Amino acid sequence: MKILLTGANGYIGMRLLPQLLELGHEVICAVRDENRFSIDEDTKAQVRIIEVDFLKDFAPGRIPKDIDVAYYLIHSMSSSTSDFDVKEAESAEIFNTYMAETNVKQVIYLSGIVNEEKLSKHLSSRKNVEDILYRGGFNLTVLRAGIIVGSGSSSFEIIRDLCEKLPFMITPKWVLTKTQPIAIRDVVRFLTGVIGNEKTYNDSFDIGGSDVLTYKQMLQQYAKARGFKNWIVTVPIMTPKLSSYWLYFVTSTSYKLAINLVDSMKMEVVAKDRRLQDILGIETHSYKEAIAMAFKKIEQNLVISSWKDSMISGRFQKNLEKYIQVPKYGVLKDEQKRKVKDPQAVLENIWKIGGENGWYYGNWLWKIRGFLDKLTGGVGLRRGRTHPDRIFPGDALDFWRVLLADKEGKRLLLFAEMKLPGEAWLEFRIDENNVLHQTATFRPRGLKGRLYWYSIVPFHYFIFGGMIRNIAKT
Repeated sequence: MKILLTGANGYIGMRLLPQLLELGHEVICAVRDENRFSIDEDTKAQVRIIEVDFLKDFAPGRIPKDIDVAYYLIHSMSSSTSDFDVKEAESAEIFNTYMAETNVKQVIYLSGIVNEEKLSKHLSSRKNVEDILYRGGFNLTVLRAGIIVGSGSSSFEIIRDLCEKLPFMITPKWVLTKTQPIAIRDVVRFLTGVIGNEKTYNDSFDIGGSDVLTYKQMLQQYAKARGFKNWIVTVPIMTPKLSSYWLYFVTSTSYKLAINLVDSMKMEVVAKDRRLQDILGIETHSYKEAIAMAFKKIEQNLVISSWKDSMISGRFQKNLEKYIQVPKYGVLKDEQKRKVKDPQAVLENIWKIGGENGWYYGNWLWKIRGFLDKLTGGVGLRRGRTHPDRIFPGDALDFWRVLLADKEGKRLLLFAEMKLPGEAWLEFRIDENNVLHQTATFRPRGLKGRLYWYSIVPFHYFIFGGMIRNIAKT
């Protein structure tokens, strides 16, 4: 089908887009600014991008007439202004006007679960947008979700920040409110499953995971899944404003978003039925499973389950590089870059790293780190490497594992198998401008992980700076 994807550069849109392409649909991405639409060149070549601002006056002919389905994924809750609900209503009205000049048969809208008679401003706005879209001249399918669990979603990143940074929490009483979290993978399955399904036309459906939990239980289960403990004390004295400041200062959320989230967290958000699960035959994942999927060692497109499966299947051997990506959220980084004169010679240096060749700078420090790793039951440096100048995915490289060795694409990606309070990646990449990028990425596990990273930052300055300098020599 020909599908219009609005909000294509948002969290849901970016997760949904590759799945629509994988299913063979022709996708038109509607964004406000094409320059801010951060997709890779391969994906960009497969889609059509149009610039449409649904908060500006209607501009005839901007959207192709022959679209079959449209996704409405436009939200303004994190807006810096307090009238986001007015903006959301205006945007929905203008969207209806645009759709009136097309042949669209179905519009799919992702909304929020509505359980209370008195709704928060956020949920009330979502419900109002539903009502406006129902007035459009098309078949509307509304999916209502609560907390979406996935690396990069606002709610999940707040939970991550709270647990990873605060082993002891004094929390407001809204942490005892019940909710029904759902994995982003399941949300995408529902969003694609309803395409063209007449049983879902002109109806609203609640979607949720298999667990109903309080926010406190979600925090506790997150900590358990990550392998550390947290202590939570609930007090009744935290006002919504104090709660918002608490979220703002501890987590990476904006203050405006914190206010709106706190307002919504006081409302119970639980799916009322499972009609859509039955219609589509979808069984959703538990919260524990959703966390595990969010913390896969490598963030990947949903079409492959692991780098090893990809290599075995052979399906992705030619473009595996674009599927294997280092995590972007909740991580700490040391990034170095250097212009190189002879990229091929530098690439040879990279492919000789480790083993008897060493790590190009501070080898004695690497040996100390390897010795300490062995003392704590780790692998140390004893594994070396299997070949002096050839590397293959899956190889052991001292206390690293090779995840990607793409010499043609000029990229080497390693994952640390040493004992660490977190997960670590080391990446070398030479771009089209002959710039060598060297990136050490660390995803800390709790407060201990953060303290570990900051304690070795002074060593990073010498080790990583010296390493890229020597690798770049030819």
